Amino acid sequence: MAADTLTADVLSPDSPDSPDAPDSPGARTAGRARPFRRAARLRVLLTPAAVCAVLAVLYVWVGAQDLDSIERRSLNRSVILAKAVEHLEMALAATALVVVIAIPLGIVASRSRNRVVTPVILTAANLGQAVPCVGILVLCTFLMGVGFQTALVGLVAYSVLPVLRNTMVGVQQVDPALVEAARGMGMTRGQVLRRVELRLAVPAILAGLRTALVLAVGVATLGAFVAAGGFGELIVNGLKLNRMPVTVVGGVLTACIAFLIDWLGAIAEDMLRPRGV
Repeated sequence: MAADTLTADVLSPDSPDSPDAPDSPGARTAGRARPFRRAARLRVLLTPAAVCAVLAVLYVWVGAQDLDSIERRSLNRSVILAKAVEHLEMALAATALVVVIAIPLGIVASRSRNRVVTPVILTAANLGQAVPCVGILVLCTFLMGVGFQTALVGLVAYSVLPVLRNTMVGVQQVDPALVEAARGMGMTRGQVLRRVELRLAVPAILAGLRTALVLAVGVATLGAFVAAGGFGELIVNGLKLNRMPVTVVGGVLTACIAFLIDWLGAIAEDMLRPRGV
Protein backbone atom coordinates (compact mmCIF):
# COMPACT_ATOMS: atom_id res chain seq x y z
CA MET A 1 0.00 0.00 0.00
CA ALA A 2 2.83 2.37 0.84
CA ALA A 3 4.58 1.50 -2.40
CA ASP A 4 1.41 2.33 -4.35
CA THR A 5 1.12 5.64 -2.54
CA LEU A 6 4.76 6.45 -3.24
CA THR A 7 4.35 5.60 -6.93
CA ALA A 8 1.25 7.75 -7.15
CA ASP A 9 3.08 10.67 -5.54
CA VAL A 10 6.04 10.36 -7.91
CA LEU A 11 3.89 10.16 -11.04
CA SER A 12 1.33 12.77 -10.04
CA PRO A 13 1.26 15.99 -12.08
CA ASP A 14 2.10 17.99 -8.95
CA SER A 15 5.26 16.02 -8.31
CA PRO A 16 8.41 18.03 -9.18
CA ASP A 17 9.88 14.98 -10.96
CA SER A 18 6.83 14.36 -13.10
CA PRO A 19 7.19 15.26 -16.79
CA ASP A 20 3.86 17.07 -16.61
CA ALA A 21 4.76 19.17 -13.57
CA PRO A 22 4.99 22.89 -14.34
CA ASP A 23 8.52 23.24 -12.90
CA SER A 24 9.89 19.83 -13.90
CA PRO A 25 12.87 19.55 -16.28
CA GLY A 26 10.68 17.75 -18.81
CA ALA A 27 8.11 20.53 -18.79
CA ARG A 28 10.81 23.18 -19.15
CA THR A 29 12.36 21.27 -22.09
CA ALA A 30 8.98 20.83 -23.76
CA GLY A 31 8.26 24.52 -23.19
CA ARG A 32 11.49 25.45 -24.90
CA ALA A 33 10.88 22.98 -27.74
CA ARG A 34 7.45 24.34 -28.63
CA PRO A 35 8.70 27.76 -29.84
CA PHE A 36 11.37 26.01 -31.92
CA ARG A 37 8.73 23.78 -33.53
CA ARG A 38 6.55 26.81 -34.26
CA ALA A 39 9.54 28.62 -35.77
CA ALA A 40 10.36 25.57 -37.92
CA ARG A 41 6.77 25.37 -39.19
CA LEU A 42 6.79 29.10 -39.92
CA ARG A 43 10.04 28.75 -41.84
CA VAL A 44 8.64 25.86 -43.88
CA LEU A 45 5.63 27.94 -44.90
CA LEU A 46 7.39 31.28 -45.30
CA THR A 47 9.78 30.40 -48.15
CA PRO A 48 7.20 29.03 -50.66
CA ALA A 49 4.81 31.85 -49.75
CA ALA A 50 7.52 34.45 -50.40
CA VAL A 51 8.50 32.79 -53.69
CA CYS A 52 4.86 32.71 -54.83
CA ALA A 53 4.49 36.38 -53.93
CA VAL A 54 7.62 37.29 -55.92
CA LEU A 55 6.40 35.29 -58.93
CA ALA A 56 2.99 36.98 -58.74
CA VAL A 57 4.61 40.43 -58.66
CA LEU A 58 6.86 39.45 -61.58
CA TYR A 59 3.86 38.23 -63.60
CA VAL A 60 1.95 41.46 -62.99
CA TRP A 61 5.02 43.57 -63.80
CA VAL A 62 5.74 41.76 -67.08
CA GLY A 63 2.06 41.96 -68.04
CA ALA A 64 2.16 45.72 -67.57
CA GLN A 65 5.15 46.13 -69.91
CA ASP A 66 4.77 47.03 -73.58
CA LEU A 67 6.69 44.05 -74.97
CA ASP A 68 8.03 44.05 -78.50
CA SER A 69 8.20 40.99 -80.77
CA ILE A 70 11.64 39.90 -79.50
CA GLU A 71 10.56 40.06 -75.87
CA ARG A 72 7.33 38.20 -76.57
CA ARG A 73 9.26 35.38 -78.25
CA SER A 74 11.43 35.00 -75.13
CA LEU A 75 8.76 35.55 -72.48
CA ASN A 76 6.11 32.97 -73.25
CA ARG A 77 5.05 29.88 -71.36
CA SER A 78 6.68 27.28 -73.60
CA VAL A 79 10.07 28.99 -73.65
CA ILE A 80 10.13 29.60 -69.88
CA LEU A 81 9.12 25.99 -69.11
CA ALA A 82 11.77 24.66 -71.49
CA LYS A 83 14.46 26.84 -69.89
CA ALA A 84 13.34 25.79 -66.41
CA VAL A 85 13.63 22.10 -67.34
CA GLU A 86 17.10 22.67 -68.85
CA HIS A 87 18.22 24.60 -65.78
CA LEU A 88 17.01 21.93 -63.35
CA GLU A 89 18.48 19.13 -65.45
CA MET A 90 21.91 20.76 -65.29
CA ALA A 91 21.73 21.43 -61.54
CA LEU A 92 20.36 18.00 -60.55
CA ALA A 93 22.68 16.03 -62.84
CA ALA A 94 25.69 17.95 -61.53
CA THR A 95 24.61 17.35 -57.92
CA ALA A 96 24.17 13.62 -58.57
CA LEU A 97 27.70 13.45 -59.96
CA VAL A 98 28.98 15.45 -56.99
CA VAL A 99 27.44 12.90 -54.61
CA VAL A 100 29.06 10.01 -56.46
CA ILE A 101 32.46 11.74 -56.49
CA ALA A 102 32.63 13.76 -53.28
CA ILE A 103 31.26 11.35 -50.64
CA PRO A 104 33.74 8.50 -51.39
CA LEU A 105 36.61 11.00 -51.60
CA GLY A 106 35.49 12.57 -48.33
CA ILE A 107 35.53 9.15 -46.65
CA VAL A 108 39.03 8.49 -47.98
CA ALA A 109 40.23 11.92 -46.81
CA SER A 110 38.76 11.37 -43.34
CA ARG A 111 41.01 8.40 -42.58
CA SER A 112 44.17 9.14 -40.64
CA ARG A 113 46.04 6.46 -42.56
CA ASN A 114 45.44 8.46 -45.77
CA ARG A 115 47.03 11.66 -44.50
CA VAL A 116 49.36 11.68 -47.50
CA VAL A 117 46.45 11.67 -49.96
CA THR A 118 44.18 14.06 -48.05
CA PRO A 119 46.01 17.31 -48.99
CA VAL A 120 45.92 16.31 -52.66
CA ILE A 121 42.16 15.69 -52.55
CA LEU A 122 41.45 18.96 -50.73
CA THR A 123 43.70 20.95 -53.05
CA ALA A 124 41.96 19.58 -56.11
CA ALA A 125 38.53 20.38 -54.62
CA ASN A 126 39.64 23.89 -53.62
CA LEU A 127 40.91 24.55 -57.13
CA GLY A 128 37.42 23.88 -58.47
CA GLN A 129 36.12 26.91 -56.58
CA ALA A 130 39.28 29.01 -56.81
CA VAL A 131 39.30 28.95 -60.61
CA PRO A 132 36.36 30.92 -62.08
CA CYS A 133 33.70 28.63 -63.49
CA VAL A 134 33.68 30.56 -66.77
CA GLY A 135 37.39 29.79 -67.17
CA ILE A 136 36.76 26.08 -66.61
CA LEU A 137 33.96 26.12 -69.19
CA VAL A 138 36.17 27.87 -71.74
CA LEU A 139 38.95 25.33 -71.22
CA CYS A 140 36.51 22.44 -71.52
CA THR A 141 35.18 23.72 -74.84
CA PHE A 142 38.58 23.04 -76.41
CA LEU A 143 38.40 19.41 -75.28
CA MET A 144 34.68 18.62 -75.41
CA GLY A 145 33.09 21.32 -77.53
CA VAL A 146 29.94 23.04 -76.34
CA GLY A 147 26.79 21.55 -74.87
CA PHE A 148 25.30 19.94 -71.78
CA GLN A 149 28.34 17.79 -70.89
CA THR A 150 30.68 20.78 -70.89
CA ALA A 151 28.39 22.66 -68.51
CA LEU A 152 28.30 19.63 -66.19
CA VAL A 153 32.09 19.64 -65.86
CA GLY A 154 32.08 23.24 -64.69
CA LEU A 155 29.18 22.72 -62.30
CA VAL A 156 30.70 19.59 -60.73
CA ALA A 157 34.10 21.26 -60.31
CA TYR A 158 32.48 24.25 -58.59
CA SER A 159 30.07 22.28 -56.35
CA VAL A 160 32.18 19.36 -55.17
CA LEU A 161 33.96 21.11 -52.27
CA PRO A 162 31.02 21.55 -49.81
CA VAL A 163 29.99 17.88 -49.99
CA LEU A 164 33.55 16.59 -49.83
CA ARG A 165 34.56 18.74 -46.86
CA ASN A 166 31.32 18.13 -44.94
CA THR A 167 31.64 14.37 -45.45
CA MET A 168 35.21 14.46 -44.23
CA VAL A 169 34.39 16.59 -41.17
CA GLY A 170 31.22 14.64 -40.36
CA VAL A 171 33.02 11.28 -40.31
CA GLN A 172 35.96 12.67 -38.35
CA GLN A 173 33.68 14.13 -35.67
CA VAL A 174 32.17 10.76 -34.76
CA ASP A 175 33.08 9.89 -31.18
CA PRO A 176 35.95 7.34 -31.24
CA ALA A 177 34.34 5.59 -28.27
CA LEU A 178 31.33 4.74 -30.44
CA VAL A 179 33.61 3.32 -33.11
CA GLU A 180 35.47 1.22 -30.56
CA ALA A 181 32.19 -0.01 -29.10
CA ALA A 182 31.00 -1.06 -32.55
CA ARG A 183 34.27 -2.86 -33.21
CA GLY A 184 33.95 -4.57 -29.83
CA MET A 185 30.53 -5.87 -30.89
CA GLY A 186 32.19 -7.68 -33.77
CA MET A 187 31.49 -5.27 -36.63
CA THR A 188 33.93 -5.08 -39.51
CA ARG A 189 35.40 -1.76 -40.66
CA GLY A 190 32.88 -1.57 -43.49
CA GLN A 191 29.98 -2.22 -41.14
CA VAL A 192 31.22 0.43 -38.70
CA LEU A 193 31.47 2.90 -41.56
CA ARG A 194 27.99 2.19 -42.92
CA ARG A 195 26.08 1.68 -39.66
CA VAL A 196 27.82 4.11 -37.31
CA GLU A 197 30.07 6.71 -38.90
CA LEU A 198 28.06 7.57 -42.01
CA ARG A 199 24.76 7.59 -40.11
CA LEU A 200 26.12 10.02 -37.56
CA ALA A 201 27.65 12.12 -40.35
CA VAL A 202 24.34 12.40 -42.23
CA PRO A 203 23.48 15.93 -40.92
CA ALA A 204 26.83 17.32 -42.05
CA ILE A 205 26.64 15.55 -45.43
CA LEU A 206 23.11 16.80 -46.06
CA ALA A 207 24.13 20.36 -45.19
CA GLY A 208 26.96 20.15 -47.73
CA LEU A 209 24.63 18.65 -50.33
CA ARG A 210 22.12 21.46 -49.77
CA THR A 211 24.87 24.04 -50.32
CA ALA A 212 26.05 22.23 -53.46
CA LEU A 213 22.53 22.25 -54.91
CA VAL A 214 22.13 25.99 -54.40
CA LEU A 215 25.57 26.62 -55.91
CA ALA A 216 24.73 24.44 -58.90
CA VAL A 217 21.48 26.33 -59.53
CA GLY A 218 23.28 29.67 -59.47
CA VAL A 219 26.27 28.61 -61.57
CA ALA A 220 24.02 26.84 -64.10
CA THR A 221 23.25 30.27 -65.57
CA LEU A 222 26.77 30.17 -67.03
CA GLY A 223 25.70 27.20 -69.15
CA ALA A 224 24.40 29.77 -71.63
CA PHE A 225 28.00 30.48 -72.66
CA VAL A 226 28.45 26.86 -73.82
CA ALA A 227 25.00 26.46 -75.41
CA ALA A 228 23.67 24.32 -72.54
CA GLY A 229 20.43 26.26 -72.15
CA GLY A 230 18.79 27.27 -68.91
CA PHE A 231 17.73 30.65 -67.62
CA GLY A 232 21.22 31.93 -68.35
CA GLU A 233 20.19 32.25 -72.00
CA LEU A 234 17.40 34.64 -71.05
CA ILE A 235 19.81 36.73 -68.98
CA VAL A 236 22.51 36.82 -71.65
CA ASN A 237 20.09 37.50 -74.51
CA GLY A 238 18.40 40.25 -72.53
CA LEU A 239 21.75 41.91 -71.87
CA LYS A 240 22.96 41.57 -75.46
CA LEU A 241 19.74 42.87 -76.99
CA ASN A 242 19.13 45.49 -74.28
CA ARG A 243 15.79 43.92 -73.32
CA MET A 244 15.47 44.57 -69.60
CA PRO A 245 12.26 42.52 -69.04
CA VAL A 246 13.96 39.41 -70.44
CA THR A 247 16.99 39.87 -68.17
CA VAL A 248 14.85 40.52 -65.10
CA VAL A 249 12.67 37.45 -65.71
CA GLY A 250 15.71 35.20 -66.15
CA GLY A 251 17.40 36.50 -63.00
CA VAL A 252 14.28 36.39 -60.81
CA LEU A 253 13.32 32.88 -61.91
CA THR A 254 16.85 31.65 -61.20
CA ALA A 255 16.71 33.15 -57.71
CA CYS A 256 13.29 31.61 -57.08
CA ILE A 257 14.53 28.15 -58.08
CA ALA A 258 17.54 28.55 -55.77
CA PHE A 259 15.28 29.50 -52.84
CA LEU A 260 12.94 26.56 -53.51
CA ILE A 261 15.87 24.14 -53.78
CA ASP A 262 17.24 25.42 -50.48
CA TRP A 263 13.76 25.04 -48.93
CA LEU A 264 13.43 21.47 -50.15
CA GLY A 265 16.94 20.73 -48.92
CA ALA A 266 16.06 22.02 -45.45
CA ILE A 267 12.97 19.78 -45.34
CA ALA A 268 14.98 16.75 -46.52
CA GLU A 269 17.65 17.54 -43.95
CA ASP A 270 15.08 17.47 -41.14
CA MET A 271 13.38 14.31 -42.41
CA LEU A 272 16.54 12.29 -43.08
CA ARG A 273 18.36 13.30 -39.91
CA PRO A 274 18.79 10.20 -37.68
CA ARG A 275 16.81 10.27 -34.46
CA GLY A 276 18.70 11.65 -31.53
CA VAL A 277 21.30 13.40 -33.70
